[in-house]
Amino acid sequence: MIRLYDTGVYLVNGTDICETEAEAARAAGKKVEREEASRGTIAYGILQAHNTSGEMDNLRLKFDSMTSHDITYVGIIQTARASGMKEFPLPYVLTNCHNSLCAVGGTINEDDHKFALSAAHKYGGIYVPPNLANIHSYNRETMAGCGRMILGSDSHTRYGAIGTMAVGEGGGELAKQLVGRTYDFARPQVVAVYLTGSPRLGVGPHDVALAMVGAVYQNGYVKNKVMEFVGPGVAGLPMEYRNAIDVMTTETTCWSSVWVTDDKTKEYLALHGRPDAYRKLRPADAAYYDGCVYIDLSTVECMIAMPMHPSNVFTIRELNENAADILHKVQEAANRQLKGVQMDLLSKLRDGGVWVEQGEIAGCSGGTFDNICAAADILRGRSIGNGAFSLSIYPGSMPALAELVKNGRAADLMSAGALMRECFCGPCFGAGDCPANGEFSIRHTTRNFPNREGSKPGEGQISAVALMDARSIAATAVNGGRITAATDLDVEYTGPSYHYDAGIYEKRVYNGWGRPEPEHALRFGPNIKDWPEMPALTDDLLVRVCSYITDPVTTTDELIPSGETSAYRSNPERLSEFALSRRDPGYVGRSKEMRQLEWDRRTGKPLPAEILHVYEALTKSGIQNDPAHTDIGSAIFANMPGDGSAREQAASCQRVMGGSANFARQYATKRYRSNCINWGMTPFLTRDPEIFELGDYIFIPGVRQAVLENRETITAYAVKPDGAVLPFPVTTGPLTEAERQIIADGCLINYYRNH
Repeated sequence: MIRLYDTGVYLVNGTDICETEAEAARAAGKKVEREEASRGTIAYGILQAHNTSGEMDNLRLKFDSMTSHDITYVGIIQTARASGMKEFPLPYVLTNCHNSLCAVGGTINEDDHKFALSAAHKYGGIYVPPNLANIHSYNRETMAGCGRMILGSDSHTRYGAIGTMAVGEGGGELAKQLVGRTYDFARPQVVAVYLTGSPRLGVGPHDVALAMVGAVYQNGYVKNKVMEFVGPGVAGLPMEYRNAIDVMTTETTCWSSVWVTDDKTKEYLALHGRPDAYRKLRPADAAYYDGCVYIDLSTVECMIAMPMHPSNVFTIRELNENAADILHKVQEAANRQLKGVQMDLLSKLRDGGVWVEQGEIAGCSGGTFDNICAAADILRGRSIGNGAFSLSIYPGSMPALAELVKNGRAADLMSAGALMRECFCGPCFGAGDCPANGEFSIRHTTRNFPNREGSKPGEGQISAVALMDARSIAATAVNGGRITAATDLDVEYTGPSYHYDAGIYEKRVYNGWGRPEPEHALRFGPNIKDWPEMPALTDDLLVRVCSYITDPVTTTDELIPSGETSAYRSNPERLSEFALSRRDPGYVGRSKEMRQLEWDRRTGKPLPAEILHVYEALTKSGIQNDPAHTDIGSAIFANMPGDGSAREQAASCQRVMGGSANFARQYATKRYRSNCINWGMTPFLTRDPEIFELGDYIFIPGVRQAVLENRETITAYAVKPDGAVLPFPVTTGPLTEAERQIIADGCLINYYRNH
């Protein structure tokens, strides 16, 4: 059972949920006041310890450490270099777990790895070589600690189960920390996730996580809030079970997460050679939360998240009992979203079951030691068969893989026909093990967005991904690909002990923290390019709507595809050619036209007839304009853009292509909105997107001053092809003083140069 409370709640003595102040006072045996109780959460204490503003409602945070992987760190370091950075002012971990397939794009992936190693020497960073660990496994094992805060440029930067509030953000926010600035944010609300009961045998952490995501994603219950895990059910969960639930909080669109800590947390940190990182974290005797997600773990069943979102959840029992109806419903919904290709899920229904061709257990959510051992217990002495079904296992780190080899679980899996692979995040974002066209894959990874499996609908390729727990994936493998809940099998789970070998990292990881070598030369490859110059915002702005997307949600993978395109992430111009390529292939051509017009305007070339027609229409409507001093750019509209990855390229690629603004009903995540701001694109909100359409021009007079003043409402004008001019209100939403100036200056790099 999962219950969402309609109002805030008080948690008394860590166990009693009270819905009123009076009820809380009776349970506590003393007077309880909401304002004081709101300061009693774990999250409040951690935020207070990291806040430099002296004002808790408006946070200015300094983090204990940062982390990036090889899709994001080059752009971040290049941004910080251009902004005046001389050395890393805090521990900065550079992992190489995303672009590890160094045959993709020739030498350019490994060139970036060598760039990162040289940067670790020059600026004093921590470099984790390719295939040694995925980003989050490494940070759990070596960096997370109770009461700490970590900022990462991957959206799944979540170490809450270890008592660390971790935040996934776009690269601009990390660059700010590298130049000594702060992370500025209004204090978020805190929602209790109250766990009670114990999971049934065969129910894994992904089952709990998917049930939770399904309950809170669509209604935005925890959006941009902190999820604080409390309650008696926490104590019965092993640490890796907690970690695997925690990393999936990203899919709820929460801002961060944190858990109560206990002896299991203490043992975990001691096992990893860091006993001093432990501190007991508990809410106050009476703590107030802005909401509560109540989860009875004993009621959670084996789950499956059907295409094309982690919140599209069903129990495996429901799927098997109502397969035809559910497959038809999911197929129809997917095909309304896909363009130019159709998904066929009904063909997977045969012989009374639902069949898949591939299983993957991988990365920060699936590739934990406990998950892989559980899969081995299910598959020991059995076979996945020699049919179409295949199974690949990607452990989260080499220390975990070494122990799996030592205790025989790796041999059990390989003997059953599974493949043991390297520490690589590819199956989670479409850079590894892409199924064949028309195939269906089940994965214990974090996401199943469109194209996260690597297919290319624009080229007639389509495959589907559903998310399941490692245990049910192994149970499905036992049945040759027929979807099976792990609870349907009689399995003795052995739960072997884990022995961590720190020497694996000590022999290979370069740790230069605190020892920068300023004379060490950065090593550049031919694909590593500087950011192009970005223009400052002019007094007025004219943009053309170059993409108009009406889907309920637009993911960052649709804004800039992951997978092999990410090999070009160190070359802003080349990567930007892929912007919206899988969602709106015409966008790049339209936006480049506007970029060329702006380049021509700045060099004094005459404006073309189409632009002059727009200004004539504005003049006829009595709207003052100054064509010679008005920036010309492109813009996109999407109902709710930016769900998913923290990759700044989702915004920077638009900017490089000439983008000046986004229009949206709302932004899916804070991190995407921040990416737009940090790249100088004004994040407009509108309630009236029907006023304009693809190809229309939008004129925003006085936009620079309006942004600098953070005006509540700005009047924009849609100019139609027939010359009609339609006014409509827009807003930017709340902007900090720094954010206003960043937009006005044109981007974060310009801001630091100017200030």
